[in-house]
Amino acid sequence: MHILITGAAGFIGSALAHRLLARGDIVTGVDNLNDYYSVDLKKARLARLEGQPGFNFRYVDIADRKAVADLFGAAHYDAVMNLAAQAGVRHSLKDPHAYVDANIVGFVNL
Repeated sequence: MHILITGAAGFIGSALAHRLLARGDIVTGVDNLNDYYSVDLKKARLARLEGQPGFNFRYVDIADRKAVADLFGAAHYDAVMNLAAQAGVRHSLKDPHAYVDANIVGFVNL
């Protein structure tokens, strides 16, 4: 199966990608690598995945409608695991648009 994982640089997304690759699936991981928490940590997770056969990473912000359309236009996915999200409730009071863009607009685009 070819599986698209959004939020692939996150803790859960990267763990899922490892698991799916181990069972022989092809995984395309996407992430916008936002700086809500350490980008270096996210890059380190991706570095562990990028050397594995069957893994492909695309830098995509799922709130970008054209980028998501291009993503689906470039390949067929048997399943989509949407794990991309803007987390942290307290921060949502400071930047509510980031939450709407990532969590609602991004979901609709997918």
